[in-house]
Amino acid sequence: MFQKTSFTTLIVGVFVVYVLHTCWVMYGIVYTKPCENPKFENCINPYLAGKPRLQLSIYTALRPNADGGHTLIHEEEDFDVETKFERIVNVSLPKKTCKNGTLYAMVFLHQAGMSPWQDPRQVHLVSQLTTYMIPKPPEVSLISGEEATQAEQLKRKPKGGDSAVDRPVSHWRSRLTLNVVSEDFIFDRDFLPSDVHRYLRVFQNGKKRVYLPLLFVDELSNRVKDLMEINSTSTELPLTISYDTISLGKLRFWIHMQDAVYSLQQFGFTEKDADEIKGIFVETNLYFLALTFFVAAFHLLFDFLAFKHDISFWKQKKSMVGMSSKAVLWRCFSTIVIFMYLFDEQTSLLVLIPAGVGSMIEVWKVKKAFKIQVIWKGVKPTFIFGKSDESERRTVEYDTLAMKYLSYLLYPMCIGGAVYALVFLRYKSWFSWIINSLVNGVYVFGFLFMLPQLFVNYKFKSVAHLPWKAFMYKAFNTFIDDIFAFIITMPTSHRLACFRDDVVFLVYLYQRWLYPVDKTRMNEYGLSYTEEEKPKGKAHKD
Repeated sequence: MFQKTSFTTLIVGVFVVYVLHTCWVMYGIVYTKPCENPKFENCINPYLAGKPRLQLSIYTALRPNADGGHTLIHEEEDFDVETKFERIVNVSLPKKTCKNGTLYAMVFLHQAGMSPWQDPRQVHLVSQLTTYMIPKPPEVSLISGEEATQAEQLKRKPKGGDSAVDRPVSHWRSRLTLNVVSEDFIFDRDFLPSDVHRYLRVFQNGKKRVYLPLLFVDELSNRVKDLMEINSTSTELPLTISYDTISLGKLRFWIHMQDAVYSLQQFGFTEKDADEIKGIFVETNLYFLALTFFVAAFHLLFDFLAFKHDISFWKQKKSMVGMSSKAVLWRCFSTIVIFMYLFDEQTSLLVLIPAGVGSMIEVWKVKKAFKIQVIWKGVKPTFIFGKSDESERRTVEYDTLAMKYLSYLLYPMCIGGAVYALVFLRYKSWFSWIINSLVNGVYVFGFLFMLPQLFVNYKFKSVAHLPWKAFMYKAFNTFIDDIFAFIITMPTSHRLACFRDDVVFLVYLYQRWLYPVDKTRMNEYGLSYTEEEKPKGKAHKD
């Protein structure tokens, strides 16, 4: 009575439900139900509706509770909530901060002409102006040894067992971004959002309940690129104070995003990993951010479907007829090199983890392609390679011929590029030079290793042997990667590789059109496409 539901259909259904649920959650975040009757006792009215005279004062302190003293660094005496500004102030650093210590900013919004420490109707927030990060290792010329003296000084700097490179160092956050909700929104006490509650200070004014201005410190604007390393000689550092209004909906969204980034850091994400996520939100228009969410969701779906069909194809693969084994071996080598390069460059986990999973899958494909069996004799493995039939040997001949022509062009260019980089560029170590040279060869000339498969397709005048379902899902993701190439921070060579894959995909599509699948032709199992599509069950008798 019920038709059998495929696994792919089930996954797509779950994906649609997930997207709809996410849209509903996002709507609940940005929309807040107002109090319909301002005279109702449950209503909480805004303090800013009375147009009070306000003052903004910013202090620095060694502790978040100002225990041990505080220093005034900036104040806006006639603070206008509707007027945005940007100020650059020089902040004197205490000796404890210079010695790998911390420093906090205390931001007060209070009544003009009164001290914030004595104003009962003041609001304040505390933000950390310093953070700890491992400094980037110095890069030196491996031939001339330039800047080696500076590197040796950094290595001799610590007195303990840890090297200076591995020891977190205090860094200065050179930006402090402030926001105040300017709209005169009337809250309903029964529908007060929990995320706003922590920023809400309410007092009784006669029969009315009034809430003080909603002050917010935008921690997402603190980017790694704005950090400045603090050392013992630092006495004064610049601080850029930016202010702008913010809507209630955006405030609630920003609170949720800051909480999400904080949770990721608690789970082990470093400052650099969290910075990649911050960049998606801070440097992107909200409408473009919504588009990014849907693009990321489809990317996840296509990644899963491509993984499913690719594994299914190679799991059932018994013959390598028409498949370039050297291309499979190259993909395995290149994905491992790319993973090591991304790891050496300390790239975001958003890029690093998929690259690592892809490397393990490619190793498994090599095992299938070369029919390798591993037999363990104690702790010593023995590798046994399977035999190839006549059609597979013909494929290997075409594959070898294509690689022979490519080697005349590829190897000299790769060696020349590595020598040039060794002489004129600087690297952290010899290992870094080797990895960079290999990955540059993969990125710049790697698409040439996809040509043997195109050559085999040309010789066989067929593309039926390729995993087209998995290939199409990967192709869709290739175009999605083009969008992410401008959003997520990654090495330039990795970004260019995303566009290189587009060209290869178009060539495969051309071959798909040039060599249409003959549905009446027998495959290696003696079956045609039409026979494979026949129902396997018993025919129903009318």
